[in-house]
Amino acid sequence: MTDRTWEYEGYDASAERLRESLCTLGNGYFATRGALPECAADDVHYPATYAAGCYNRLTSLVAGRRVENEDLVNLPNWLPLAFRLADGQWLTPETAPVLHHRQVLHLDSGLLERATRYGLGGDRELSVRQQRLVHMADPHLAALRTEFTLHGPGAAELVVAAALDGGVTNAGVPRYRDLEGRHLTHVHSGTAAPGTVWLRCRTRTSDIRIGMASRVTAGAPVLDEHEPPRAVQRTRLRLEPGTTVTVDKTVALHTSRDPAISNPLQAALDRVDAAPGFDELLGPHLTAWAQLWRRAELEVPGEAGHILRLHLFHVLQTLSPHTADLDVGVPARGLHGEAYRGHVFWDELFVLPYLNLHFPEVSRALLHYRHRRLERACAAARAIGRRGALYPWQSGSDGREETQQLHLNPRSGRWLPDHSHLQHHVGSAIAYNVWQYCEAGGDAEFLHTKGAEMLLQIARFWADSAVWDDSLGRHRIRGVVGPDEYHDAYPGAVLPGLDDNAYTNVTAAWVLSRTLQVLRTLPEPRRRELVERTGLDGGELERWEEVSRTLHVPFHEGVISQFEGYGDLAELDWDGYRERYGDIRRLDRILEAEGDTVNRYQASKQADALMLGYLFSPTELQGLFARLGHRLDEETWRRTVDYYLGRTSHGSTLSGLVHGWILARCRRAEAWAFCQEALKGDVADLQGGTTGEGIHLGAMAGTLDLVQRGLTGLETRAGALRLDPVPLPELSSYGFPLRYHGNWGVRLRLEHRHLDIAVSSSDGLPVDVHLPDRAFRVQPGEICRLVLPD
Repeated sequence: MTDRTWEYEGYDASAERLRESLCTLGNGYFATRGALPECAADDVHYPATYAAGCYNRLTSLVAGRRVENEDLVNLPNWLPLAFRLADGQWLTPETAPVLHHRQVLHLDSGLLERATRYGLGGDRELSVRQQRLVHMADPHLAALRTEFTLHGPGAAELVVAAALDGGVTNAGVPRYRDLEGRHLTHVHSGTAAPGTVWLRCRTRTSDIRIGMASRVTAGAPVLDEHEPPRAVQRTRLRLEPGTTVTVDKTVALHTSRDPAISNPLQAALDRVDAAPGFDELLGPHLTAWAQLWRRAELEVPGEAGHILRLHLFHVLQTLSPHTADLDVGVPARGLHGEAYRGHVFWDELFVLPYLNLHFPEVSRALLHYRHRRLERACAAARAIGRRGALYPWQSGSDGREETQQLHLNPRSGRWLPDHSHLQHHVGSAIAYNVWQYCEAGGDAEFLHTKGAEMLLQIARFWADSAVWDDSLGRHRIRGVVGPDEYHDAYPGAVLPGLDDNAYTNVTAAWVLSRTLQVLRTLPEPRRRELVERTGLDGGELERWEEVSRTLHVPFHEGVISQFEGYGDLAELDWDGYRERYGDIRRLDRILEAEGDTVNRYQASKQADALMLGYLFSPTELQGLFARLGHRLDEETWRRTVDYYLGRTSHGSTLSGLVHGWILARCRRAEAWAFCQEALKGDVADLQGGTTGEGIHLGAMAGTLDLVQRGLTGLETRAGALRLDPVPLPELSSYGFPLRYHGNWGVRLRLEHRHLDIAVSSSDGLPVDVHLPDRAFRVQPGEICRLVLPD
């Protein structure tokens, strides 16, 4: 294995789901899991293809209730390519001896290579070598090259069957299997030309039409057979010992959501007909990948650098420049599996900061997704008697709340009410992303139009949610759930929700103050338009100012309380539970299976109050607390960090990331263990089988941003790059390019206490750089080398 490949040696049925997720290939438009083409979906394998934003809604009967869910749809499977000797059975790892197996994901080129040697009995063996790509230059194309080589005495006839399979379902997550998963209907197939077949279908309720076409070329005639719901192409190949025969399969995919087409099936047929052969397809695909790496390369040595490269690869496959043309959000599990139903959560909070400085056009498109759903968010707020915009915790196609009403605890087998829709802090995450994007890219046009509209309505929601408490002399926000997610109610309470979640209240105060700042600096004509459209008045702005200074932040024992009353909860016997269960990341499931509830305990799933240290620099966080009337000195923050470190089970891949980020600045010696947890969350499947259901995109992008912003202390604020590097011995050498305020060629490199900042030659503006002890300007074409203090 090199730092530019990700490799698996040997066949391991128990690890196939994990490998299939991590060997997924995609291009920002669609992605296909890294399953073996000869294997169908079963308990071992799960071939699947997903197109960004392609959802469908179905109703299921669960625990006596009708429950509606929207899912990212598993589209027709274009992979199938089965093979057998003319007188034998179809060869798979389950039907024939696997004498050798190796799978290599080429990160630089976006190619998946596979080599398997099957035993055929006697002295004969069949070598199968495959190369697969999902085209990065043409987002509607994919291709599979298969080379067969016979070893041993005598010639043989090999039967090869390639197919487009429309009989697929959504069945990739075991705990969802009680739910309806047949999303495709009206599946039809046909022949377009010799060697080319097609498949068309549509989703059952969202009525998205899907067109797929496949062209197979081999050293023998290709015959088509239509076996609904599959379009099959067969050929017979004569294999001589030691010679290699090649079969190429080229596939095109279109849906009715695509721009500039009228018929997805005809578009797919036209595209596959015009597509060149496999060798000719490689050239533009490799060029597209080389350009992506040049814009986003992260240079980190050692094992950490190897994993970071894999993480960047999957971020680029999910959110590539092709994504900028789509109406999609950030799918929490990428386009790699069906966990979380392909929904959009707050994970863009961890993804956009990286994209902002490399692919701002993609960030802008992802924020457009939120703006297009602003009206729906305002309707959601009105439905609960509030003004402003209430964005859903889980989003899908149209902006309604997609959070499930029930969730299954696999330990107890019980379906339980799900109250995570009360995580209203998703609105603050969207506002934060708007501000970060505009600061990094200098996109005043977006900030003054769509950005300002979103900020205004999110601020309006928070101001209208705040209620005055005479006894405290402060405003409060009641009945919410924080990022922790374990706690959704007080012990014994009839209604769900908690009061004064510190993260929620502080970020709400930030939204209010930041929006007031934006409104003050808007060009007067634009401000007038916004006021007229939204009915904003001076009295409302006065309330925002007041609420932004008086929101209640609870404390106990000299630390920030996660929410009001957190310090009154019982302490958990952490050592006892670890001794009994080992892995207690999903402590909530363990306690519920015991007939208990995590709501009774000071036990958090992931960083909650500590998330404030992830979003805001120490100086900015101190300023926020000062605005709210609290002094947050270093000692109080350290005590808060220590307090929650001992009470967090890290049941989310994001938890290690946030803790590593925070500890790098306040408890450096312990930071690396959490950074490793974040790095290895998916590759080592630390959450116990969840990676096979889809990668954790927020955690992957967050590790990249840990190097880009966390270790460098990089902020894009007030027209300058602000740097405050923190020395972390295990990650002391790194470099990366940036795209900042229209300048495509800013490069930072830190090594051995030296920081190099280079700006490529151009007619662009110089870059202002601020360090804690100095400020300077780097002109285009200059390299500035700084010696950092110990």
